[in-house]
Amino acid sequence: MAGFNRYGAGFYYIPGTDTCIKLGGYLRAEVNFDAGGSHTPYWSGTGGLNNRLGNDYTFRTRALTSIDTRTATEYGVVRTYAELVNQWTTGTDGVGGGTTALYNAFIQFAGFTFGKAQSTFAAPWNNYPGNLGGLLGGDDSSTAQNQIAYTAQFGNGISAKLALEDQSGYRSASLYNVDVVGTNAATAFLSQSQTSAYGGTSIPDIVGQVRVDQAWGLFQVTAAAHDIRASYYNPGDETTGHPDDKYGFAVQAALSLKNLPTGPGDSLNVSAVYTDGATKYAVFAGGPFVHYNSSDVAYQGIASLSNADGIFQTGGDIKTVTAWGMNGAFNHNWNPYWTTSLFGSYTKVDFGDAAGIYTAALRRAVGGTFTGSPNYNIAQIGTRTSWTPVKNLTFTGEVTYTNLDQDYSGLTGSVKPTGKPTATYEFKDQQIWSGIVRAQRNF
Repeated sequence: MAGFNRYGAGFYYIPGTDTCIKLGGYLRAEVNFDAGGSHTPYWSGTGGLNNRLGNDYTFRTRALTSIDTRTATEYGVVRTYAELVNQWTTGTDGVGGGTTALYNAFIQFAGFTFGKAQSTFAAPWNNYPGNLGGLLGGDDSSTAQNQIAYTAQFGNGISAKLALEDQSGYRSASLYNVDVVGTNAATAFLSQSQTSAYGGTSIPDIVGQVRVDQAWGLFQVTAAAHDIRASYYNPGDETTGHPDDKYGFAVQAALSLKNLPTGPGDSLNVSAVYTDGATKYAVFAGGPFVHYNSSDVAYQGIASLSNADGIFQTGGDIKTVTAWGMNGAFNHNWNPYWTTSLFGSYTKVDFGDAAGIYTAALRRAVGGTFTGSPNYNIAQIGTRTSWTPVKNLTFTGEVTYTNLDQDYSGLTGSVKPTGKPTATYEFKDQQIWSGIVRAQRNF
């Protein structure tokens, strides 16, 4: 029937209307090793305890259904798009249960986007330049976030975008008053469960983007302003006052190169980000990080790494935390059926002027003879190989090495972290090997 492919393959007119619709999605089955669902390394939670309480493997099955409708109007195409997800994950869902989620769900009209969509800040590949998951050093909004955005097209592949994006649940990392850490200060600090001092939302994040798309690839620069809004010096007690709001920011550059001399379809994707008071833009895929390993001088070694936006004391101002990171991947097609990617990332978090008051509070809580600061680095490297025996059916294996390099060294006093016995622990760097095997059928 004429007009069925007006918007590309798979679109069909809804009978009796001038609207075209396309149904799609995928079904995915995977098993993760020393990692959570979708290959998130065991750098926190029960998995980070590194004992018999954690799962050595995690199965996940996901079904995603997408609905795309488009209607031609005098103002241009009106589009609606939604992704509905149902999944089951080991250790999260019960027998016969599961989890339902809403990823993208937006309306586009006359250059505007309203609803839940990929962030204007993120690179087109999010934090997946050539990997399946768990990569740091950049922004990830693959599950989308609520926003109002406007995109202007200038021709020749050049565009600009401005958005107001909801920071709740996506962009606000931790905000700590080191004088208020919970009923058990040692447990709170070592388990990174300090009481959050963030207040309610007041101003959405303001995000801008300039992008160039060409035959050789793309280049994109983004920036964001993030409102750091504390509740009260004693959360829940408005009579104690509060620090003034402070603005954080983030900037990122992303580059993708195609048509490489190494082979048809090969690509190189890289991005770099810097943040001040907006740590989630650099460490979205993880944190806080709490992981244990062996020790020759204490019961066990521990890495306890915070991904805070800021730190303050009662009566004082917010001191922001800075971070920078980069990630990238080289993706090579051996032939139409086999592909391999080599990927990596590096992330550095620096507490700056906040390091002193954080360390003093940690020492009051856990005692001991440790030295250093809460600053840390995280390095990752990995490889992925995929086999596509028939169209839209892919089997993938991936392995990732992650190094948690903390600045603290030495011993705590006798403390009891969450999930561990009362003992002396050694602040010690951690290494994590994780892997995934996945089968996915797109339709």
